[in-house]
Amino acid sequence: MSSRRFFSSIGLALALSFGVSDHLYAQHGEGAAHQDATHEAAAHEAAAHGEGEEGEKFNASEVIFGHVGDSHEWHFFTAGETHVTLPLPVVVYSEEKGLQVFSSSKFGHFHPHVVDGKEIAISESYEGMHLERAMTETLVSDTGAKVYDFSITKNVLSMLISVALLLWIMLSVAGKYKKNGVMTAPKGMQNALEPVIGFIRDEVAKPNLGHKFPRYMPLLLTMFFFIWINNMLGLLPGGANFTGNVAVTACLALISFVVMIASANKHFWGHLLNPPGVPLGIKFLLVPIEIISLFIKPIALIIRLFANILAGHIVILSVISMIFIFGGLSKVAGWGFAPVSMAFTIFMFFLELLVAAIQAFIFTNLTAVFIGQAVEEAHHHDHEHEDYHPEHPITGQEYNTSENEIIA
Repeated sequence: MSSRRFFSSIGLALALSFGVSDHLYAQHGEGAAHQDATHEAAAHEAAAHGEGEEGEKFNASEVIFGHVGDSHEWHFFTAGETHVTLPLPVVVYSEEKGLQVFSSSKFGHFHPHVVDGKEIAISESYEGMHLERAMTETLVSDTGAKVYDFSITKNVLSMLISVALLLWIMLSVAGKYKKNGVMTAPKGMQNALEPVIGFIRDEVAKPNLGHKFPRYMPLLLTMFFFIWINNMLGLLPGGANFTGNVAVTACLALISFVVMIASANKHFWGHLLNPPGVPLGIKFLLVPIEIISLFIKPIALIIRLFANILAGHIVILSVISMIFIFGGLSKVAGWGFAPVSMAFTIFMFFLELLVAAIQAFIFTNLTAVFIGQAVEEAHHHDHEHEDYHPEHPITGQEYNTSENEIIA
């Protein structure tokens, strides 16, 4: 890598790091305005002018979980007293009022309340509903009636953006192949994606699925690029923590599980429910374990992706939060810790770029492994009286060689 590209990468990381810091500072300003109700006015004034003990407090957990959680609005950054926020559509159904659609800006500002000994932020009421924000944000009816929330939240919008990017990238590359053919040297985005697609085919699909790999390549490629794109979008300042949401990883794992079950053959179910060569007494112990392991597979996919992505976001935000925690104690300590925090944040950012691709690969590879186990054919171990017919493992074409020849 040339020095110019290296320093450009460092500059980009610095810009992104300071962007996240600005996002944290903005949320700190908002959080300071939501102190106890008896000190609300004083705290708000202190936060605006940087004066007073209440305004200097920084709630790291509120900032971190406010970033990694879902929301009915998308807050990007704050410039002075201006909060750059994108209100999102609220789509809600209730038996009392039916289907309602309106902007999340109708809920106005959040105010602190104490409910069951826990401090939560509650928005202003609109159409008999309000938002409650603690570790998560929930749409609640003022009367306690059941409501069904189908809103376009921050995570949903991020998903739609990633789907649009995925379609644009893949359709443009497919269009170039259709126009120029496969014998023409790839250019641009086509050149960048061809090694990745080849890697998934040669290192993930073929080793695990054998000659059946073409059937599952669309699924594996879609999963890999969908997860990778969303992991990368989540690293942008103000980005959504989409793949760090357990509901998202659960849906992805459910797709893998359904495909695995639908593709399973008699050999797979026979080994699962009636293991061959096992004494009857042992089967009563082994079969329940095999059935449990069948459902552990999607659970492993859920936790692995969710936990790794969420942990990366929390670590980066925690390190940046240390600047404001030390700054609350002393301005000198805050400025002194800032270079350390920025250096570690840059390191973590580059590490998360690697993790984004690794986690997409691991999820895709495990999906291929699980499907490969389900579609695996029965093996015949007694070859003593069989003729030797070496063949290509993918095409099935027989080699014209003897049993003792070695093909280099």
